[in-house]
Amino acid sequence: MRARPKALIADDEPLLREALTQQLALAWPELEVVALARNGREAVAQFEALRPDVCFLDVHMPGLSGVEAAHQIGRRAHLVFVTAYDHYAVEAFAQGALDYLVKPVESARLAETVARLQERLRAAEPARNTEALLQQLVEEMARLRDGAALSAPLRWIHAQVGEALRLIPVEDVDYLRSDTKYTRVAWRGEVGRPQEALVRIPLRQLAAQLDPAQFAQVHRSVVVNLKAISHVLRGDNESAEIHLKGRKEVLPVSRSYLHRFRQM
Repeated sequence: MRARPKALIADDEPLLREALTQQLALAWPELEVVALARNGREAVAQFEALRPDVCFLDVHMPGLSGVEAAHQIGRRAHLVFVTAYDHYAVEAFAQGALDYLVKPVESARLAETVARLQERLRAAEPARNTEALLQQLVEEMARLRDGAALSAPLRWIHAQVGEALRLIPVEDVDYLRSDTKYTRVAWRGEVGRPQEALVRIPLRQLAAQLDPAQFAQVHRSVVVNLKAISHVLRGDNESAEIHLKGRKEVLPVSRSYLHRFRQM
């Protein structure tokens, strides 16, 4: 093993690249992060130029996915996938063919991965032959992109809160409200405390990814989690207002969406 093994981190979220870099500095001080890539194509190019020992690859990146990048890198590096929600990938990796980390990366889980990588490097073990598995994953991701994946409900919303990047579970979101070019996300944080953040994603784009059995659009600028509703009050002129459990805000229901509450 080199005195200072080298690593590459590829993730299209700059804050997540930085967060993993900082976590690795604590968990593996000898590891030298020699490249940070914003997408799969950059990851492959920087790998060819710098030949790191380990590559941490986000599964979903624009242009070339982490799996497709790994397919090109092959056995020339030890591969660790970082994923937010890919159950199918986690299941495949859990078979022991590859290492993986689930976002947000937990320190204890990262320590296990670091120990496993150090052992492989110390023993000068070649990277595992993952050709068949990677090809299978590439085909599976292509299939999902064409169909099922596009309809899979969103599970996490990434939001900047102060200096921190928050990964908000969609199931904890009470409502989403359009705020000019942003969307206001109101959710339940630790111990059920109401919290809010702004994200640079239009409400329409977020709404299209939500589970329609859990979320309903009730106004052109409001989408609400049905489980968060305390009660609905009918108003004048074919309108209504939604009151939420444990929140003071009152959400409007416009006439075009009032049919959802016709039994009132």
